Amino acid sequence: MKIIKIKAKNTFTRTRIPGARWVINQYIGCQYACKYCYAKFMNKYYPYGEWGSWIVVKENLPDLVKGKYVEGLVYMSSVSDPYQSVEKVLKLTRKILENMDKWIRLSILTKSDLVLRDIDLFKQFRTIEVGLTINGFNGKLKKDIEPFSPMVKNRINVLKELHNNGITSYAFISPIIPWLINIENLIEETRDFVDYYWFEFLNLKASGYWFKNWLKENYPKSYEIINNEEKLKGFIDEVFKLIKKHKIKVKGVISHYPKISLSDNV
Repeated sequence: MKIIKIKAKNTFTRTRIPGARWVINQYIGCQYACKYCYAKFMNKYYPYGEWGSWIVVKENLPDLVKGKYVEGLVYMSSVSDPYQSVEKVLKLTRKILENMDKWIRLSILTKSDLVLRDIDLFKQFRTIEVGLTINGFNGKLKKDIEPFSPMVKNRINVLKELHNNGITSYAFISPIIPWLINIENLIEETRDFVDYYWFEFLNLKASGYWFKNWLKENYPKSYEIINNEEKLKGFIDEVFKLIKKHKIKVKGVISHYPKISLSDNV
């Protein structure tokens, strides 16, 4: 793993991520190397090799964040996982949380059980939410497209532990790929200890050329639905039926397809 240490100039930057106004990225790049990752476009700006083989570390962010306050929700992080393996050693995320104004509204999203390390800091924030990305990928499928991320059962256990510690938590069910993800099972496994849900359907374009071809070759039925607006709309309608059936709280649904209206469903 190649680690590139840099000095950041900014702390919080504006974002278009639904529900958030700001984003903070202490790392760029991700050791989990998920094949569908939308952040692979960062290779254009940081040409250090294949996605997942390098990490850019903004080593001065803990100092920059001191005394900074912004209105609106801050999202951590958009082009990395704040609790990927390198965080065990560098503890950059923890240092940022220690120095961050505890009145900032913070939302953290991760796939890692390392997040439990920082529960003591989460309890100091006035408003904080911690989400775990869950999708149910396992076996050969996980090995193919999420080779280095923690097992989904571990992420679900994290959600339970966050709940037991009084931390607001959410399940980010993503990427939703027809026939490859069992949404109802994920809801049933988590509904007793999750405060709310986000749902995100696969952004086929952002997932990249390799993943698009891989999906088409290995799971043509899934590809056919996700690549066809009318068929995808029908699939989305079925997902909303599940949401209504289970009467769960949903913060948002992300489809990446502007012609598909979601406003009447949530």
